[in-house]
Amino acid sequence: MAMEAYMPGGINRVILCSDGVANVGETGPEAILEEIDHYVAEGITLTTIGFGMDNYNDTLMEQLADNGDGFYAYVDDRDEARKLFIDEITGTLQTIAMDAKVQVEFNPEVVKNYRLVGYENRAVDDDEFRDNSVDAGEIGAGHSVTALYEVKLYPDAFGKIATVYMRWQDPDTNQVVEISQDYFAEQIERDFRETDPYFQRAVIVAEYAEILKGSYWAEDSSLNDVYDEARRLEDYLYRDDEMEEFVDLVKQATRLR
Repeated sequence: MAMEAYMPGGINRVILCSDGVANVGETGPEAILEEIDHYVAEGITLTTIGFGMDNYNDTLMEQLADNGDGFYAYVDDRDEARKLFIDEITGTLQTIAMDAKVQVEFNPEVVKNYRLVGYENRAVDDDEFRDNSVDAGEIGAGHSVTALYEVKLYPDAFGKIATVYMRWQDPDTNQVVEISQDYFAEQIERDFRETDPYFQRAVIVAEYAEILKGSYWAEDSSLNDVYDEARRLEDYLYRDDEMEEFVDLVKQATRLR
């Protein structure tokens, strides 16, 4: 149907709202993903919106959006649906960066060890970073993507910590753009509470996720710790709807535990 209504130069996107459990026609993930690849080559992209619980297939929904050069979101209440389909409809429909990749090169003379928090299913090999044939993520208008690294420096570390490279394809010109920036030990705040409040929020949310999935790296932390930090930050980010929603989620999680 999307091919029949194809508009050259326009946004040709299918939005799939589903629990990710295929039960009609092709139900195997390989066959479904292969069919999506075919239509992406024809100029039809796919965004997936997840609904439901219990047997909800989160992995398949994310893979569908990834292969469909779109993005994936999960709707758990009416407010989230309103945000996706009304408040942020431009970002839901319009892609501003295709095959977006980030690569971080750490300085081994300064950095003792590091780990990427999350994104286990989105990693690409180092030698594929500049390979334009390798599929990566798409970013919608007004959207942002955050990648967190936990980094341990050598004592009295000084100098360059890392170089961050970003690479993406412009959907209008099809030109590939790459930028980079160096980061130094002198730029690090010594007190977590002195950092940018939105960075603090990202770290606290990541810690929450690590605890929920039983991560080894979060064994010394608890939901109560996360809740205390979230409440502190909520007072700072006054009337921030996303912060208020997160505090409520942590409160519910502590009750369930």
